[in-house]
Amino acid sequence: MSLCCPAMDWQSVQGAPCLLTAGDRHQPPLRPCMDKQYDYDLVVIGGGSGGLACSKEAAQLGQKVAVLDYVEPSAKGTKWGLGGTCVNVGCIPKKLMHQAALLGTAVKDAKMYGWQLPETVRHDWTTLAEAVQNHVRSLNWDVALECAGFLTGIGLDTTVMVRSVALRGFDQQMAGLVTDYMEAYGTRFLWRSVPTKVEKLSSGGLQVTWTDVQTGSEHKDAYDSVLWAVGRAPETKALGLDQLGVQLNKDTGKIVVGADEATSVPNVYAFGDISEGRPELTPTAIRAGKLLARRLAGQSGELMNYDNVATTVFTPLEYGCVGLSEEEVVRRQGEDGVEVYHAFYKPLEFTVAGRDASQCYIKVICERGGDQKILGLHLIGPNAGEVIQGFSMGLQCGATYTQLLQTVGIHPTCAEEVVKIHITKRSGLDPTVTGC
Repeated sequence: MSLCCPAMDWQSVQGAPCLLTAGDRHQPPLRPCMDKQYDYDLVVIGGGSGGLACSKEAAQLGQKVAVLDYVEPSAKGTKWGLGGTCVNVGCIPKKLMHQAALLGTAVKDAKMYGWQLPETVRHDWTTLAEAVQNHVRSLNWDVALECAGFLTGIGLDTTVMVRSVALRGFDQQMAGLVTDYMEAYGTRFLWRSVPTKVEKLSSGGLQVTWTDVQTGSEHKDAYDSVLWAVGRAPETKALGLDQLGVQLNKDTGKIVVGADEATSVPNVYAFGDISEGRPELTPTAIRAGKLLARRLAGQSGELMNYDNVATTVFTPLEYGCVGLSEEEVVRRQGEDGVEVYHAFYKPLEFTVAGRDASQCYIKVICERGGDQKILGLHLIGPNAGEVIQGFSMGLQCGATYTQLLQTVGIHPTCAEEVVKIHITKRSGLDPTVTGC
């Protein structure tokens, strides 16, 4: 979360100075004091990726900046330094653990490629955890299927309890293929299940009780660890924003902002995960923070463009996407206004290893008329994030299906299959790629 207060020095009605942070809820209403010398040009609340990017940019532009950051320790006392969710408990450690799992799969594949390895290859969690934490600590001073995937990948018996649907907000056909692969990979899923109780056993394990939503039946099982991956809630209540008059979404607790990240109170801005309707992604927070700093310093008038932001889910078989889901395009355009091109393909690296590629899939969603503007591009396969990053620029530039076909692919790659795609769902033809 990042909350910015440029050129503001907050005072209570009684006149005592009061800093806008998570603090005493009983303090009097706050108002801006405009008749004093400012201590800072910009105060940033939240030392995550976005907040740090904004503060660094402002400092480089000659502004005097203060960053306020605090992490409420967990029930077990866990806390961390600067960098926010992404650096400490999100993107960075997740990707490193995902890589550890991929290496485990590569070890299995290596035998098929002629490598002579011991029959038993074991993973040491302590070594991995220490290496990841050391890297995270070095950065301090510069979300659920993903976790299940890498835990399965390093040899742990892992179960995912899904309350409704997997990957809510993503294209649901793609989400289904992701979970299909994970189930084949060894992850167990408990669908339409809601946990009701967790009890500690005398053995030190945890007994979880849950209800099957469809049947109403109750079930129990024992586990070594329980990871709650139910999303994050914004820390807005403790900031006393209501006393300033900052408008919040009552349902989500997030801050309502305009296109320029401005809140309902002059000189108070918000960006990143704390903002209502914004993608909860590190790169968008970083860019939004930098652009805000430039605008506040009078260096630019450019606003953040939140359309066609690419993202990737780092499950064992990665899922990358940019643009809209098929469901969203159909909702906006209607069935007759959409053309969907798709293909099942087999990555070359899967062939010798004999790996199942039945979930490796590409979908390009286009307007049906004219040059067929591309509205969404989705890919499941190895290194999906690297592939989608390149195509995302095309969507920012208004790429069409015609232009996609005019692009020459790099052979042999997974990305090449995107520019070869030609079978529509409407045709009913088999979309499986054959030959090279």
